[in-house]
Amino acid sequence: MGFPPRNPESDRLMPDDHHKKLRPATRIGHVGRPPVKSHGFVNPGVHRGSTVLFPDVEARQAGAQKRFDQYMTYGTQGGPTHYALEDAIAEVEGGTRCVIFGTGLAAVAMPLLAYLKAGDHCLMPDSVYGPARNLATTLMAGWGIETTFYDPCVDEAGMRALIRPNTKVVYAESPGSHTFEVQDIPGIARAAHAAGAKVLMDNTWGIHHFQPFQHGVDVSIQALTKYVGGHSDVLLGSATTASEEDYLKVRSAASILGQFASADDCWLALRGLRTMMLRLKHQEAAGLEMARWLEAQPQVKQVLHPALPSHPQHALWKRDFTGACSLFGIVLQPRYEQAAMLRFVNALELFGIGASWGGFESLAIPTTGFVTRTAGTGDFGGPTVRIHIGLEDTEDLKADLAQALRVLN
Repeated sequence: MGFPPRNPESDRLMPDDHHKKLRPATRIGHVGRPPVKSHGFVNPGVHRGSTVLFPDVEARQAGAQKRFDQYMTYGTQGGPTHYALEDAIAEVEGGTRCVIFGTGLAAVAMPLLAYLKAGDHCLMPDSVYGPARNLATTLMAGWGIETTFYDPCVDEAGMRALIRPNTKVVYAESPGSHTFEVQDIPGIARAAHAAGAKVLMDNTWGIHHFQPFQHGVDVSIQALTKYVGGHSDVLLGSATTASEEDYLKVRSAASILGQFASADDCWLALRGLRTMMLRLKHQEAAGLEMARWLEAQPQVKQVLHPALPSHPQHALWKRDFTGACSLFGIVLQPRYEQAAMLRFVNALELFGIGASWGGFESLAIPTTGFVTRTAGTGDFGGPTVRIHIGLEDTEDLKADLAQALRVLN
């Protein structure tokens, strides 16, 4: 796969025949950078700017007639630093083109608004990221867009039954943000495409581990704040598309609404991306070690980690994913009330109480009582807590969890 050159500094990729033979870690290390044999620094520079100058009026007019980043006309269309990150994320996702946004939520909102208008119908999983649900039930509803929240475990036939003549978008998030239901994305995509609907998917949990466009997704959404940034110090999002047509649709909506990301944040994300494969590998192993340890604790009823054989959709995960990240849930025994769950979270010393994840630090937040479910999918038979495993030593994390679990009793 190759990308259209935008200027000499961003014509970075190696020849396609060579590039395709390289493994993911190598490609991620080289995409979005000057060629290996070029003279200069390893990393691209930070290009900040609003005004783009032209040698004459005719050149400016010609540039305005081109589409978006093939020719810079104003700062909101991005610059070399943005383009480098867009190329890199498209490479990670296995897509055609990518649009960068200032936040993960903006990356959720723009594709939805690009494809939906008054009178349209949208399907969203009941386990969807809370701010995405809020967008659907507030602004989208006010604009005459109806949303139905469906059971994330629906199969292809069930999805066909949910789709209406005016359904334009089927939104997916696999696994779910807090309760980690794995969706049958290929089946959902077949049903959606048969009805002419687009499939939009939040693929943040599955970055690198799930190739969305091999499974029928049209637009893959990432919160680059998470594993790409990796250091809990940047807010960014991306939408990568399967086709040039979809790219122009999403890019147009972003341009009309003035969506923009800081060049400095894009540079930080590029820096984080270079070590992402190492961090993912370490955190996958650490997350599984911690999940198995928690599964053996008497206070824990169930661990909601798709890579565990005990997970209800483990077979789907094994079929479609090549690995797992370090975010999962635990369900405490039903004898514990919500107040006990809160004591457990408060007792943790090495786990911060924070809503993000994908960084170097471990986190824990309560799920039960703090998320919305309207399709009857939120009862797991006990209080639920979401856990993120960072880069700390797992023995220290086990000791911390053990002392906090004793507080339950």
